[in-house]
Amino acid sequence: MAKKLILSIAALALSMAAMSQVRVGIKGGLNLSNISVSNDGSVDNNRTLTGYHIGVITDLPLIKNILSFQPGVFYTTKGSKLESGSKSNPSLTDPYSRFSTRPSYIEVPLNFVGKIPLGTDARLFAGIGPYFAFGVAGKNKYEFDNGTLNNSGSSKIEWDDDTPFNNDDPNQGWNKYKRFDWGGNLMVGAEVSHFLIAAQYGLGFNKINSGAEDSSDNKSKNRVFSVSVGFLF
Repeated sequence: MAKKLILSIAALALSMAAMSQVRVGIKGGLNLSNISVSNDGSVDNNRTLTGYHIGVITDLPLIKNILSFQPGVFYTTKGSKLESGSKSNPSLTDPYSRFSTRPSYIEVPLNFVGKIPLGTDARLFAGIGPYFAFGVAGKNKYEFDNGTLNNSGSSKIEWDDDTPFNNDDPNQGWNKYKRFDWGGNLMVGAEVSHFLIAAQYGLGFNKINSGAEDSSDNKSKNRVFSVSVGFLF
């Protein structure tokens, strides 16, 4: 059902692009992702992981040059890392270790974007809106080195069957990630002619760990800061 929902939204956005004044564009850039480590949603900046996003957007004017609805469909990476010790000088007393988790999602943002015209063909903008994401891939990687023993490897991320339409999931477990994620976006940027540049922060509202349904434990939610460039046709 979640796959069908995402594909339906994408098809709707593309079909609406045929309307007058509606523009379709491509957009991509850098992700700096993290996963919250406390119930209040805070993160450890040392665990930030570099990734990327790429996809398409549609700009649907609600008030010409002032307000637009801007849905999109993106492939995006999230996750975090945990690292300790010195990689260049590991020892038995100070071993080097690194673990990273990098889940990948198909994400659908639904942003409302307010614009401030600057001259004839330039605008500053700010946006806000929800996002919905569906986990499709990802890897966990590890590395350990104590100067004598060096070991590394990786494994595919396992997903449960969690969707907004399935609350009784027999496939959930602590060793799996929830396949469905959702949250909110805040975005600012500039648009000059057909080009745009933006900075965005994505705040996940859903815990990523499957089997973690205790409301007293709200750790492990996606946090992503991203910088994007794009082109609107």
